[in-house]
Amino acid sequence: MQENKRKRILITGAAGFLGSHLCDRFIDEGFHVIGMDNLVTGDLQNIEHLFHLPNFEFYHHDVSKFVHVPGELHYILHFASPASPIDYLKIPIQTLKVGSLGTHNLLGLAKSKKARILVASTSEVYGDPLVSPQDEEYWGNVNPVGPRGVYDEAKRFQEAMTMAYHNFHGLETRIARIFNTFGPRMRLQDGRALPTFIAQALQGHDLTVYGDGTQTRSFIFVSDQVEGICKLLFSDYHLPVNIGNPEEMNLLDAAKEIIQLTESTSKIIFQPLPIDDPKQRRPDIRRAKEILQWEPKVSRRDGLLETIAYYKTLFNKTENK
Repeated sequence: MQENKRKRILITGAAGFLGSHLCDRFIDEGFHVIGMDNLVTGDLQNIEHLFHLPNFEFYHHDVSKFVHVPGELHYILHFASPASPIDYLKIPIQTLKVGSLGTHNLLGLAKSKKARILVASTSEVYGDPLVSPQDEEYWGNVNPVGPRGVYDEAKRFQEAMTMAYHNFHGLETRIARIFNTFGPRMRLQDGRALPTFIAQALQGHDLTVYGDGTQTRSFIFVSDQVEGICKLLFSDYHLPVNIGNPEEMNLLDAAKEIIQLTESTSKIIFQPLPIDDPKQRRPDIRRAKEILQWEPKVSRRDGLLETIAYYKTLFNKTENK
């Protein structure tokens, strides 16, 4: 901790779900944390508890424009980007810009500051995969001109740009391929499966399952995700690493589990499957186990109970207003 007090880290997307948890982690470890967010999808309430701290500062800024941070920087975590289909389908141009121009700006900043940078990639680089589980050597099955292409290809470009800076400039880079993560601070209207199911169940609404519900996902609790990211940042490995939970389940079973855990009387209804929606998602995490000595520890049930409790507090606040 004493040594970390001299270390400064920039976290983009700091007011978002994952970014805010990363701010907490590095504050707890004694770093000077500089949070940056344009608040398009982020929420200042996620980090307002840090504003009084002398080792935290916040920049309201869009990283797709030139990024300047005065003073030393030792690390950069690039987590600025819409991550939910409900967002990146509404703002497709901004999604492409933050993955391309934003990444370029932050790689340039890392180069000028001689900082190590970790970029948040995604399991979406695998598209609708033809192999399962997906390991880091799989090149993916992505539709570049489909509605999800704005996010998928932005992240694939981000990885290519990051590797170019590593290979050409010798920059210290890390690439985390993040699989479905859940936990407190995910927005009620996030649009992804688990927060949607929980919000619907707590409100007594029918749970909406797309397709026949046999498409699979692998869910990892946020504390496990943060631990994996931190281990990758401080490792000596520069190629992509899957950070996710290899425990796979279909979405119909996930909906049923949410109904049980919330003790809801909600029913399940079915809607047409969105275009290019992945039919399976399961990470091969052998690389993370071998190189980072990391694997998820929190059970899905325990993580869901904590997340449900968080959403209940949000509904209580809304009702008391």
